[in-house]
Amino acid sequence: MNENSPIRTETARDYTAPAETRAAPTRGGRGWLWFVLVLILAGGGYYGYRHYLAPKPEGATEAAGPRGKGGRGGGRHGEPAQAVGIATIAAGDVPIVLAGLGTVTPLANVTVRSQISGYLMEVGFREGQTVKKGDFLAQIDSRIYEAQLAQYQGQLMRDQALLQNSKLDLARFQRLSQQDSISKQNVDTQAALVKQNEGTVAADQALVDQQKLNITYTRIVSPVEGRVGLRQVDQGNYITAASTSLVVVTQLHPISVVFTLPEDDVAKVMKRLRAGAKLAVSAYDRGDANVLATGTLDTVDNQIDTTTGTVKLRALFDNADDALFPNQFVNAKLTVDTVRQAPIVPTAAILRGTPGTYVYLLQGDDKVVVRPITLGEADGPRTVVTAGLAVGDRVVVDGTDRLRDGAPVRITDDGTRPPGAAGPATKPENSKAEAAKADAVAPDAQKRERRRQRPAAQ
Repeated sequence: MNENSPIRTETARDYTAPAETRAAPTRGGRGWLWFVLVLILAGGGYYGYRHYLAPKPEGATEAAGPRGKGGRGGGRHGEPAQAVGIATIAAGDVPIVLAGLGTVTPLANVTVRSQISGYLMEVGFREGQTVKKGDFLAQIDSRIYEAQLAQYQGQLMRDQALLQNSKLDLARFQRLSQQDSISKQNVDTQAALVKQNEGTVAADQALVDQQKLNITYTRIVSPVEGRVGLRQVDQGNYITAASTSLVVVTQLHPISVVFTLPEDDVAKVMKRLRAGAKLAVSAYDRGDANVLATGTLDTVDNQIDTTTGTVKLRALFDNADDALFPNQFVNAKLTVDTVRQAPIVPTAAILRGTPGTYVYLLQGDDKVVVRPITLGEADGPRTVVTAGLAVGDRVVVDGTDRLRDGAPVRITDDGTRPPGAAGPATKPENSKAEAAKADAVAPDAQKRERRRQRPAAQ
């Protein structure tokens, strides 16, 4: 072949090669074609499974039902309406309550001890008995003190006679001194003797009074009104002065509760006390479920505990029914003030998430929107709203777990029950009837989906 020919010899196909060698490039290209077809078929199968056979989550944005006007209760893109319960925002009064842990503390808790030593001759109380101030409790042997009293009284009489005699002598010496019949020194000496005898008589009188007091101490009486505890010493034992305990008397009427509040709440309490307000305090049991007694705040401690950042307060209770027992643990709730005629939202309607604190506000009768709100004081099932809602607005209290902004809803509870009351949003029989009615108009695929998601109990 000519070298100047435009056909290059190295690119010309060699027809002298074997047939197996010539067919190799054709089989390689055909293999890639089959591989691409298999990938296309696999992708198409996966797409069909995901959109037609795979189970769809309840509440998905693309519902399986008919779109547009044909879908019952549907919203945008045929989304099914969620069953919800609503409540209407109303104005009311909410108390501002501060809660703290407290301990029942008696105003008087007296351990009765004898002030003198001697044998316990008589016990005049019954364990658990309620006594008044001055009631008889115990009797100590008083005979030794009575004997000492008689001795000191005799000594007092003797020294009184000596004093009387010295006073008479002093009077004689003073008359003689006026007549210059006796020296001035003798008069002064006699005057000093009178003073000495007067001191002796005074000391004797003190000893007599002391023994009379000891005899009084032999009869032990209750120092306060209260309840007697268990007897700590039996009759016949020798009592040592100021060391042997006889019994403990605890005052129960009235009784106090000492509780603590954070230091941040001290300003609120002191402001109300300076205004002359009597703040109510309620004592709840350990489970914080039942009110044991209701009283008033008595006083606030004069300093804050730096280790805990709390301040102690004391509340007084009449405790006429003995509901509070000394050293009992209680939950104290102090009512500082009351918010008047404020918008109140049920606590069950309040949600927290990305928008902050918000509620689902009902717009019209078939759609809800997210409404951020600002909360005020709370009182169990009720919470004050300071911003975001107005009196008359309707919010969702039941069925908020599957809602979103702009979701369609159907009302099953018109909010006639009081705010905060718990209860199902719809009755089971109503749910069954709604589901059956929806099945009658839904296509076959949606029917199968509803039957699959419906609880077995229905």
